[in-house]
Amino acid sequence: MSNNLYLECYSGISGDMMVASLLDLGASEEVLNKALSSLQVDGFKIAISRVSKNGLDACDFNVILDEKHENHDHDMNYLYGEEEHNHNHEVHDQHHHDHDHNHDHEDHHHNHDHENKHDHDHNHHHEHRGLSDIISIIEKANITNNAKKIAINIFNILGKAEAKAHGVSIDEVHFHEVGAVDSIVDIIAVAVCLDNLQIEEVIVPVLYEGSGFIRCQHGLIPVPVPAVSHIVANNNLKLHLTNTQGELVTPTGAAIVAAIKTNDKLPGEFSIKKIGLGAGKRTYENPSILRAMLIESKDENKDFVVKLESNVDDCSGEALGYVMDRLLQAGARDVHYMPVFMKKNRPAYQLNVICNEEDVTKLENIIFEETTTIGIRKQKMERSILKREIKKVKTSFGEVVIKECYLNSGKRVYPEYDSVIEICKKHDKSYQDVYQIIIKECGEGVNLC
Repeated sequence: MSNNLYLECYSGISGDMMVASLLDLGASEEVLNKALSSLQVDGFKIAISRVSKNGLDACDFNVILDEKHENHDHDMNYLYGEEEHNHNHEVHDQHHHDHDHNHDHEDHHHNHDHENKHDHDHNHHHEHRGLSDIISIIEKANITNNAKKIAINIFNILGKAEAKAHGVSIDEVHFHEVGAVDSIVDIIAVAVCLDNLQIEEVIVPVLYEGSGFIRCQHGLIPVPVPAVSHIVANNNLKLHLTNTQGELVTPTGAAIVAAIKTNDKLPGEFSIKKIGLGAGKRTYENPSILRAMLIESKDENKDFVVKLESNVDDCSGEALGYVMDRLLQAGARDVHYMPVFMKKNRPAYQLNVICNEEDVTKLENIIFEETTTIGIRKQKMERSILKREIKKVKTSFGEVVIKECYLNSGKRVYPEYDSVIEICKKHDKSYQDVYQIIIKECGEGVNLC
């Protein structure tokens, strides 16, 4: 059965909350520790614990920084001002471990998700990493290709939002906060946990956000902060503003949702397989928690997709190749071209894009921007899909990720492409040889990891 994740963001979302909720769902702490210990980044350690939020037991994920990297973002007076601090955050004066001053609900020892330009690090100097520096760290990490892809996608979304907010190119953006040690750890941890849980679909109906203003080094800025606003606008996310005075959705939290969301509508009927609660670091009247659920639709073998179609006769092959990459990165389920002859016998290509309904506008904009077409046809289509389950199995090559699809007559096994390629490179074997050996061993029966 496929792993469908539903994120209930009534208290917002941040990087540390996301990691904690995934760990509570069963993501392996051992796998996460191994991944984070491989990072070419110094100055941190992590702590995973249980906390109580309004009487609810939740998982808490902390990135603990050393003195050199500490930024003292627990200064609630600085963020919200003396009057608001006394009125809304009295509990923090007595329980300083619940302070959230860094846009990711972290305490006075931690700086989770401290990623956008409203820099609260007004007392300490930190490394300023550009996007290329961060991608290099991710590429060198001992994590799966899928986890690397997720982490890089999150940072790309974040970088574009920061560049837009500050009127510079993405290459000029120095991630004062995103590039900080704690934020790198948070985002890579999210990617590793998602990969470990083998999540296929992610449903996020809406993000609940606070209101008012928050202080940064340049003065007061409105909530939602600019980076969050741009991420929401650029990625077709739905936002619901509340009366809570403060920031509930961090830029990292918004970027995570933008990178992994596949749907914003829950199935009409579903069952809950497992629940995970991830704790935030602020204390409001409502508990600061992110609830993540693994759900199973009552009718998983059917769903709806939209097909976008356009004929293009005056666009170069290079441009068409680039638009395919952009569409796939933006969430298209599939993209392909077919050679056609148009009126006046002009040779051309028909572009076909299969996508979720909520991604139509975003993908149409990319097609209009990157091709010469002036019109796009679209059609909502019902499809029947086989029930499937992603598994990790042990083979003669080591651990392999496979997809098992279930038919009335039995099951069919498909080795995952990235997993096969990784083995091909490691053992210097052809794709077909590796693929067929895995299929054969799965048919003979292999041990699940």
